[in-house]
Amino acid sequence: MLKETKHPVFGDDGPLARTSVSDRIRGRLVSANVRYHSNDNISAFIEEGELQALMAEVQDKMQEVLRALVIDTASDHNTHATAQRVAKMYVTEVFRGRYVPLPAVTEFPNASGLNELMIVGPLALRSTCSHHLCPIMGKVWIGVLPNEHSNLIGLSKYARICDWIMSRPQIQEEAVVMLADALESRVKPDGLAIVMAADHFCMHWRGVKDDNAEMTSSVMRGAFLKDAVLRGEFLSLLGQQRRRFE
Repeated sequence: MLKETKHPVFGDDGPLARTSVSDRIRGRLVSANVRYHSNDNISAFIEEGELQALMAEVQDKMQEVLRALVIDTASDHNTHATAQRVAKMYVTEVFRGRYVPLPAVTEFPNASGLNELMIVGPLALRSTCSHHLCPIMGKVWIGVLPNEHSNLIGLSKYARICDWIMSRPQIQEEAVVMLADALESRVKPDGLAIVMAADHFCMHWRGVKDDNAEMTSSVMRGAFLKDAVLRGEFLSLLGQQRRRFE
């Protein structure tokens, strides 16, 4: 009779010792009836120490992918540590927005009663297409019309929130809406406008292999949706910025 061994990471000699960390996290999500699509943040269901274990599990699975692709990682020095590098990249970098909570965002009251249009950008956009796991690279511009009750956040905080939202596998059409939701709930402005322009490497690397295709998507809320003059001012200033940075 085989002796039951402890889990190599957690040292639990109970039933959970035979359950992968991904299964445990998934079990909590299912029990709570919480969606866990590729662009969802699941950090609330990850316990201390489990990200390191998840990375080890992804490394094991990635090693099997390389094996299935008939790559001799044992003697090929270029791919010997590829599974480890890819696992670390997915969990701690390009998909990080799924596994960690939103970074702390300091908010300040609008003591001066600012109510004029402000534009933040271009912010770097780095994401991943959920269809082929290919890079999405581009820029984001954010227009804000604050009111006396709005919360003002620092310029770098816009970039942090954008990076947190974008560091997940997703499609651009949903990403721009998620970013708008995150900003609107914190800033509480009279109007919010976001324009996102990006290259999709699932078109550059594969399929039609078109190097010139770019996707532009936008969200207009509040005053930007109702006031054509304000919307025109934002788009005009954005156009000037885009020409300056091209």
